[in-house]
Amino acid sequence: MRRIKSIANLLVSKLVAVNSVVILLVIMLAGISVKDYACFLVNHEQVTGQQLVETLNSFLIKVSVIAFIAAGLLHYFSVKRIVKPVKAMAAAANQVKAGTIPSKIDVPASGELGELVKNFNSMTETLSLVQKRREEMLRDIAHELRTPLTNINGYLEALQNGVLEGDQELFGSLLDESRRITRIVDLIAELDAWSQESHLPEKQFEAIDMKQVLAESLAAFHLKLSSRFETFNQQIENGPVLGHKDGLKQVLSNLLQNIIDYDTGGHLSIQGRRDGADYRVTFSHEGAYIDSENKELIFERFYRLEESRSTKAEGAGLGLAIAKSIIDAHQGQIGLDTDGHNHSFWIRLPLHDVS
Repeated sequence: MRRIKSIANLLVSKLVAVNSVVILLVIMLAGISVKDYACFLVNHEQVTGQQLVETLNSFLIKVSVIAFIAAGLLHYFSVKRIVKPVKAMAAAANQVKAGTIPSKIDVPASGELGELVKNFNSMTETLSLVQKRREEMLRDIAHELRTPLTNINGYLEALQNGVLEGDQELFGSLLDESRRITRIVDLIAELDAWSQESHLPEKQFEAIDMKQVLAESLAAFHLKLSSRFETFNQQIENGPVLGHKDGLKQVLSNLLQNIIDYDTGGHLSIQGRRDGADYRVTFSHEGAYIDSENKELIFERFYRLEESRSTKAEGAGLGLAIAKSIIDAHQGQIGLDTDGHNHSFWIRLPLHDVS
């Protein structure tokens, strides 16, 4: 609000300055012209008395008209240049109000007004990105639900037409497909709950020790880790953070499950340590190929390493997206360092001062 008031005051100041300059130019042009013409008439034409007065009055009217026209043109183009960015932003704002994303405002502007134009362009770019992601998410949701719904419809139509007879195996297949749909819907709802700031106050954040959270998460995956990896190393130290225990355990579970699903080397190393003002957790292993240039995509909704594989409830492409939303809610960071095959998933959480 202060910035808007400041820009409004700046525009008013510029308009006042333009008006003052225009008035000054009119006065100077008329005054100087009349003075010079009067000197010319007296000194060179020998015009005096009433004839001089009448001649000067006529000349003053003509000069005033010319000065008014010249000053008016100067004022028009100056004001037009000043308000052009404002008019462009107003038109773009109307487009946003109408539900369309405007093109970039390419109008020269300086100072605070130029910064406002720049911020407005950034806002429209963000809106465009959000719109694009929303459309992609809707397509992805439709894609995820289409397969199980198609299977269910196919089974039910076959039962209705007498092509199949109901048995325990068939009803078990229908139940599996129904659970897949339920699982996908639950994941979407969970992702939304962690993404919406209005829902975060409902989450109970408390001082917890990341060593304990890691120990409990690894204990839950003990059998899977033992059967999947030939060697399993861990170096974990204490680290107090302010967070949601179940949420952080879900982040670790999602990462561990992803690592188990895509591991190819049979070796896993886990490190948890203090790193400056943060606590850093790192999972290092050799896994399926990930292009280092697209490594950030794995934290996007519905992204999969293998686009062609069949959909499973556990592989809906939301696990790492949920993990990122949870870490974002904790004011932390999550990422991946990779050379293509050797991967290091890492989490950074701000340490909590318990003193």
